[in-house]
Amino acid sequence: MKEREDKFKTHRLLQIDKEIRGGGYPSVDKLMNTHGVSRRTILRDIEFLRDRYDAPLEYDTERKGYFYSDPTFMIRNVLLTEGDLFTVSTVLPLLEQYKNTPLEGSFRNIMEKITEMLPDQVSVDASFLNKDISFISDPLPKIDEEVFYAVFRAVKSFERIRFGYRSSGSRDYKDKRIDCYHIICQKGSWYVIGFDPDAADGKDPGRKGSVRVYAIARMRGIEFTGELFTVPEDFDVGRHIDLSFGIWNNPEPPTEYELLFCPATANYISEREWHKDQSITRNEDGSVTLCFKSNQKQVVRSWVLGFGSAVRVLRPKELADSVREEALKVAAMYGDTL
Repeated sequence: MKEREDKFKTHRLLQIDKEIRGGGYPSVDKLMNTHGVSRRTILRDIEFLRDRYDAPLEYDTERKGYFYSDPTFMIRNVLLTEGDLFTVSTVLPLLEQYKNTPLEGSFRNIMEKITEMLPDQVSVDASFLNKDISFISDPLPKIDEEVFYAVFRAVKSFERIRFGYRSSGSRDYKDKRIDCYHIICQKGSWYVIGFDPDAADGKDPGRKGSVRVYAIARMRGIEFTGELFTVPEDFDVGRHIDLSFGIWNNPEPPTEYELLFCPATANYISEREWHKDQSITRNEDGSVTLCFKSNQKQVVRSWVLGFGSAVRVLRPKELADSVREEALKVAAMYGDTL
């Protein structure tokens, strides 16, 4: 209710300011009728303008209305409620997620411009930023500014790029070419998906050309080749990756997953949306069964392994076997040392 009242007050103050600047010398009675509020409310608004925004408000006894003694004065057209200020101050720490990209600087410039538009009397309690709220983000690789913006340009200009790329398991950079179709940000990590004319086709290894996903942080030395491309009409990013779960490019159909989580993790699992098409069933023993479909078998495997003995894979058998093999490898590493 208070937030709604603040919004009405904000709108009314802007309108009163506009009427005064318009030279109409509005009176209290006129403002009451125009805005449908009481005399007491209008008088509070006038005091608010004087006290909070240092409005040079004067009353003309001959015209029986208000005017600004400084004709250049105006309320800057950005008035934020306390709730708005709290939201802004809460969002600022989220910029930590973009420390690895040039977006951090751009976002901060935008916030500075908004701050410059605010009246001098408006301030944000620093405790919102420094004490009461903390954000923990994943460790992210640094992205070169030129590379970052070049990829965005390539997506918009439909021009093929050439660059050096280092895969996760390699120490050397290899020459790559790609037609950039789509950019993806997953938990602060940035990727580009597009057509690589030199990559082997996943369905036919003897054939050249395939849609691939590349981590932008592993790209360097981007050059524009001058060759233009067209994104196929049937291109659907959802056919290559799972926007709910991960960015591993798997062109094969989604797999059905059925996972049984122990009672100790039941609330943690059931409180979250792991996948847009998920179904969660609570069992009589307190455990929960999570079911969904995804083509992200590599990502799902890593995710499941992170729960250790708290989860059991019911389907597919391929994943259950893979988790069992990994568990045996881990056990073998420690042997009898524990």
